[in-house]
Amino acid sequence: MILNHQAVLTLLPNRDENAHKGNFGKILLLCGSRGYTGAAYLAAMGALRTGAGLVFLGVPESIYQIEAVKLNEAIVFPLPDREGMLSQEAIPELEKRLPQMDAVLIGCGLGQSPGTMAIVEWVLSQARCPVVLDADGINLISGHKDILRGRDGVTILTPHDGEFARLGYSIGGDRMAAARNAARDLGCILVLKGHRSCITDGRQEYINCTGNPGMAVGGSGDLLSGMIVSLLGQKLSPLEAAACGCWLHGKAGDECAARLGQYGMLPTDMLDVLPRLMK
Repeated sequence: MILNHQAVLTLLPNRDENAHKGNFGKILLLCGSRGYTGAAYLAAMGALRTGAGLVFLGVPESIYQIEAVKLNEAIVFPLPDREGMLSQEAIPELEKRLPQMDAVLIGCGLGQSPGTMAIVEWVLSQARCPVVLDADGINLISGHKDILRGRDGVTILTPHDGEFARLGYSIGGDRMAAARNAARDLGCILVLKGHRSCITDGRQEYINCTGNPGMAVGGSGDLLSGMIVSLLGQKLSPLEAAACGCWLHGKAGDECAARLGQYGMLPTDMLDVLPRLMK
């Protein structure tokens, strides 16, 4: 199935005039590490610009001040870290917060260490809400795929081709078939990013036809993951949240390319376009 703008607008939830911020999703982001503060920022802003009501961003204590200064609308909180990455000692604080969340994103700029591995495993085992797993989150579990297969909840994976290969799958000549087989094997929704991204739960599928090469720059994937988790928090079905997020992300990129050109456009430019696409 291929989406268009009208179909996306139809899938987006209505905003009741009596609603409050709690009605538009409480989402938890566990992102960022020393040297990768931009990943956490873009994921949080992608979630906010896509309509999330409350965005909680947990980051390593060593980068907390940076994120707190950059982000005005997100609720940024520090977590114990080791060498600039989240440590296992963060779990008690997360135990207090996780039960209240409507959706979780983990992985953007997270880094790979025993501590981050422990956090990813804990979130996947404990969260009953949908979880988006991106970037280092995918890399960390690539050798432990049974964690996904046994999970009691919806998981959305958003690999690019390299991460897909690290999960142990090959693409071959049919990207959708490869994504479909991986989704079935892992029991997840899979977003195979790239030209004409493939989104599937192993049964239903979408092909995204928006986007352009100007989006091939660091931070674009973090922005997309934040958008998807935002739509999950607003109670779109997981497959539709992934598909709508991909369409809006690519369309924002297309509008930026038309205005700025593909060479100099940035993910932060796409943030300014997103609200106009959701009117």
